This record gives sequence, structure tokens and C-alpha cells, in this order.
Amino acid sequence: MKIKKYLFIVLSFWISNIWAGPIKATKSKQSMDEFVGNLMSKMTVDEKIGQLNLSGAGYVVAGQEMNSDIAKSICKGQVGGILSLKGLNTIRELQTVAVKKSRLSIPLLFGLDVIHGYETTFPIPLAMSCSWDMDAIEKAARIAAIEASANGICWTFSPMVDICHDGRWGRIAEGAGEDPFLGAAVATALVKGYQEDFSSNTDIMACVKHFALYGAAEAGRDYNLVDMSKTRMFNEYFLPYKAALDAGAGSVMTSFNTINGIPSTANKWLLTDLLRNQWNFKGFVVTDATAIAELINHGMGSNMQEVSALALNAGVDMDMGSQGFVNTLKQSLNEGKINEDEINNACRHILEAKYKLGLFGNPYKYCDVNRSMKDTGTQEHRASARKLATESFVLLKNENNLLPLQRKGTIAVIGPLADASNNMVGTWSVAKNGKSLIEGLKQTAGNDVKILYARGCNLTNDEKFQERETIGSPLYRDNRSKEEMLKEALEVAGKSDIIIAALGESAGMSGESSSRSDLRMLDVQQELLEALSKTGKPIVLVLFNGRPLVLKWEKENIPAILDVWFGGSEAALAIGDVLFGDANPSGKLTASFPQNVGQLPYSYNHLNTGRPLEKGQWFRKFHSEYLDVSNDMLFPFGFGLSYTSYQYSDMRLSSPALNADGSIMASITVTNTGKRDGDEIVQMYLQDVVGSISRPVKELKGFKRIHLNAGESKQINFTITSDLLKFYNDKLQLIAEPGEFRVMIGPDSEDYQSQSFKLE
Repeated sequence: MKIKKYLFIVLSFWISNIWAGPIKATKSKQSMDEFVGNLMSKMTVDEKIGQLNLSGAGYVVAGQEMNSDIAKSICKGQVGGILSLKGLNTIRELQTVAVKKSRLSIPLLFGLDVIHGYETTFPIPLAMSCSWDMDAIEKAARIAAIEASANGICWTFSPMVDICHDGRWGRIAEGAGEDPFLGAAVATALVKGYQEDFSSNTDIMACVKHFALYGAAEAGRDYNLVDMSKTRMFNEYFLPYKAALDAGAGSVMTSFNTINGIPSTANKWLLTDLLRNQWNFKGFVVTDATAIAELINHGMGSNMQEVSALALNAGVDMDMGSQGFVNTLKQSLNEGKINEDEINNACRHILEAKYKLGLFGNPYKYCDVNRSMKDTGTQEHRASARKLATESFVLLKNENNLLPLQRKGTIAVIGPLADASNNMVGTWSVAKNGKSLIEGLKQTAGNDVKILYARGCNLTNDEKFQERETIGSPLYRDNRSKEEMLKEALEVAGKSDIIIAALGESAGMSGESSSRSDLRMLDVQQELLEALSKTGKPIVLVLFNGRPLVLKWEKENIPAILDVWFGGSEAALAIGDVLFGDANPSGKLTASFPQNVGQLPYSYNHLNTGRPLEKGQWFRKFHSEYLDVSNDMLFPFGFGLSYTSYQYSDMRLSSPALNADGSIMASITVTNTGKRDGDEIVQMYLQDVVGSISRPVKELKGFKRIHLNAGESKQINFTITSDLLKFYNDKLQLIAEPGEFRVMIGPDSEDYQSQSFKLE
């Protein structure tokens, strides 16, 4: 009797969870369809077009919101959303205008570039990806959503999921590097962290960007063209976009580049055939800033009316900043260049987003003053940011175990980035609230360490270059001569036991519109580092950067290099944690560092050539190589050192053959052979040896971040199924082809063991 009762309870639970979920979802969709349909039946064409307009608020004086220019447009029903507005009171007042003074009281969307945190700033996305810690990345997005939503924001222009093989492109800082498998995992974690299910006032809508292929901009130059085959699109670039959408992202942003010769904002194959019809996307599509107007420069039309109609026909729902839809679509409709169904579809997508966010039920859902004070920049949030920062740092070199530093003696901290608090948070930061490196080290070093400081040099000799590259994040420029600053630095170095050189890029040197053609250390910084090296003092290079840099001289001459990227509001304390050994560095590169810029673009998962070099070879005439440098990367994808050491056992496969519906297990035992506890990131790569199209030399298909106490061993298991072996063939069919495969497991993409198996 008890067994029957138990089975009944289990069966009831199963039915309620398996069937009630879809039934509830269906009812919810029916309610949304009815609500939106009823609302649209009351709307004029002008009001529908107004919903498609995402506008900047301009300069709105606090207390004067009701009389501002944007308020007048809202009253007329000409605005669907507002971007880049910060300030809870101002947001609430403009929402009040929409709800109380527009004819149909349709609430506004408020969107902001919450890229890596709101008030609590986490490491830049490229740095976060180097943690390979999906739980921590999801938590960072959740905290960002909690803080942004407490301050009026319901929509974030994140995640950026563009795959990039070229560090010259400044926006590599905003993504997860060069690998689609890892990029997909990061994209999923971010969307889950931002959105959840919209039932709470802490959930905000994610926007997947930039759709699509923006990271492949030719020559690494921002806004430039992209040209590639469709097989490459599907196999190397599309996976993170699709993963973000599968995770439920509610919106998509178009990219600035061309695809098959057509800019994405006017590309019907991309936005309708692929995104909506093939991938079944139900959310809304917004352009990037002024992208519709820029279609004229692309040669897609001669005026705003032409290009606005083109964008709507392609599948764009919302115009960011061009004012093209709101000013020209009515005329295009009257002239028969577009039809009302296209306007209705776009309007419905925007209204559905507002419905899902709960704005029709409570337009002030994201305007809770109490939450703003309680949930913003908390100690708990900052502790999470500090921990993730330590996980994101990558130890590139540590000769003779120079690191961690002992808490004694005198340390000279030298460099233009040592005392630059507004530089710590990095590109696309809503807040500028970080401590400087000097402040962080003084707080974490302890009483037995004496810290001396000298600036040493400016960011660069070229004053105009510094002005261009630090727009938005101005870095102090010292008026002394470089000789004076160098002399002071050498005097300070002479009084020290060890030198910390704080060098690299400023925060403004990566991100949007920050492409670089030369990725070496900047002129005067290189001179400073060489002079410090000649003192004979041990040097730790604390490297600030938003992209892979060329560090060949540094690798050969500097004993310790810690890449700290831009670690967010808690970066300074996190750097101290790692330098003094309170945290063991565990980050691993998600973008390869080249020996020189001539090797770019590059990715570890490249296709082979008909004349490849064997691993470690250089030079063999009439093979695919350079005359002046080997093909090897300076620091490969997946690379990163630790304060402890790890030993990998021989790899074991559970079977030499895999059936299409089965699985095999690849196992390896990892042992912490050092004296410190630490985290290791174990990576699995696969190679399809023979295919119907040329296949990559290796592809990341699994990874696990594990913690090992000193002396501890763990067996790591990777399950391999045919799904991991699938790729898009020349007919764009997703298939796994029978044949031989290699599985490789190790600490990075160049250091691994391999075995073979067959897919039957």
C-alpha cells in the first residue's frame, strides 16, 4: 500500500512538472497574444512606428524631465525605448511621462551597456572567460542584473558573443576569445544570469550581439567588412549566438559589418531566413547605434527613407539612434515600399518584450528606491567580483618561483598604470570606482612591507595617441620629461628588493573604436622596462590589457609576468591577493598571444594546409610558414601557470569505437604535485581526421575546472557522444561522419596526450 501511495505521488509530481509546465507556458502565451493583439487594435500606424524607435535621452536636467525634448516625443507616442540613461529618478520620471501622458500609456524599455557589472564591476568579459568558471560568470551576470534592475534598467546590451581571431580588434575585450565551444558556454551562463524567467524585478532582458560575425572584421579594424564562406560561419562563428538564443535571450543586436556583401542590418538572409525561420527566434531585433543611417555609407541606399525600408524588410524591429523608422516609415507605407504587416510584426515583437518583462502590469517594476540603496555595490557583490578577478588573472611566466611575493622588505611599484584608479575597471564600465594598484597593494601587503612608488613614464610618448586612446577614461599625463621620470624610477628601484612594473594598455585602448595595428608594449613603457631590467633587480610585470599583446621581449627578459587584464572595481585588491599568494592564479588564455602581429589573424583550431609543418618545426622550404618567425604562438590558447604543479596520468578510453547512439569515456587522473592548493582547468580537444570537408587540427569539446589540495588526485571523465563530433558540411547539414577521431586531453591546446577511436 505504501509503495502504491509513493508511486502515485511520484506520478503526480511527474505529470505536474512535465505537463503543467507546457500548459502554463501555453496559457501565458495566449494571454500575451490576447493582450498585445488588443492593444495593437487601438494603435495608430504612427504609434506602432513609435514603438520601433530606440532613442537617446540627450541631456535631461534632473527635475526637468517632464519638459525635456525626449518627453515631448514620448507624449506623442514616438519612442519605444531609451538607451544609455543612468539615474533612477530620471528614469522613473520619463516612465511616468509614457504611462500618464501618452495616449495609450505604453511603458518604455530602458537599455544600458551593462557589459561586466553595474556599480559592482567585474573583470572585462575577455578576462572573465579566462576563469573558465561558468558558475562564477553566471553569478556575475546575476549580480549585474540585480544592481541594474534596482536602478531602472530592464534591458542590457550583453552578452557580446563575437568570436575573434585577431587581437588588433579592440572589441575582443568584450567577448570570450577565439573558441566557439567555450564562447557558447560563456554566452549561456551570461544569459541565464541576466534573465532567469522575468518573474522577479531582478531579471533583465539580455541582448545577444553583434549578429553576426563582427569579430572577423578584416585587418582587425572596427566597423570593417567581413567576408567568409557559410561553412566557416556555421562551424567557427555561429555556435555562441545560437547557444545564447537557446538559453532564452530576448533580443538580438545587429552588427556593423557586411555578410555576403550585405550589411547585417539590411541582411534578410541573416535576420529572417536564418534567425527567425531556421533558428525560430521569437524575440526582437535591434540595430546597433546609427546602423540604419550607416547603410547609406555602405552604398545600400541614397537616403534615410530607402535604407530604413530596407532594414525593416530585412527583419529589424527597432532602430537605435538613427531616427529612420520614426521619420520615414509612414511615407514608405503610403508609397507602397513597405506594408503594414511588416510594421505590425515589428511592433508586436517590441510589445511582447515589454509584456514578458512585466512592464504593463507594473511600469515601475525597476524603479524601487529602496532596492537601489540596498542592492547596489554591496560587500557581498564586491567579494564575488574580487574572487572572480583572481580567477581571471593569467600567470604567463614565473621564473624560479619569483611569485608569490613574501610579505617583507621593500617593493618598488613603477609605471603609469600603478596609480590610475579609473583605469582599473576597463572598457564599457558604468561605474569608475576602482582602487589604484598602489592602494590595493598597500591594503593587502601587510605592515612588514614597505611600498615605494614612481610613475616612471607616461602611457606613451605620443600625446595625440594618448588623447585618442583614452577618450572616456582619461589617464593623467605627467608634464615632466621622460628623462626626469626615468631617473626617479631608477632611484626608487635602487632602494627596493623587488620591482612591480605596472604597464600595458589603458582602459580606453581596448573596446569599441580602439583597434591597434601594433600590439607591442608602447614606446616609452618599453624603454622604462628595459632600463629597469638592467638594474638586476627581480621584476614582476603586472600587465594591464584588453587584448592579446606581443610580449616576445618581455617573455625572454622579465622573470615573472601576471596578466591582470582589467579586473573591475575590486581589481587592485585581487591583484594583491594573487601577488602575495592569498589566491593561487588559475586563469588560462582564451585568446592566443602571437609572437608578432604578422601572425594575425590566428586561431588554435585552424584548418590544416596541404603543406603543413610538423609541430615544433621551423624552417622547411615550400611549407606553410614565415621566413622570419615560426608558426608557434608565444602563449597558446588554454595556457596558464600556477603557484603549484599538476601531473597528468596516461589517458584512458573506455572503448576504441563509438556507436552513433552511444558514448565512450575519456579519463585522466590529475595530481597536484606541489605544496599549494590550487585550481586546474583540464581541457579536452577532438580532431576529425578525415572528413568530407577539411576539418580543424583540433577543437575544444570539453573542459573542467577542478580544485585540488596539495598532494590530492582526481580522476576526470569526459563523455564523448556523436553530438560532439558533428559539423556543418558543404550543404550546411549538421552531421557526424564515420571514421577516425583523435581525443586530446591536457592543460592547454599545445600540451596534451592523445588517443584515437572510431565512430562507427
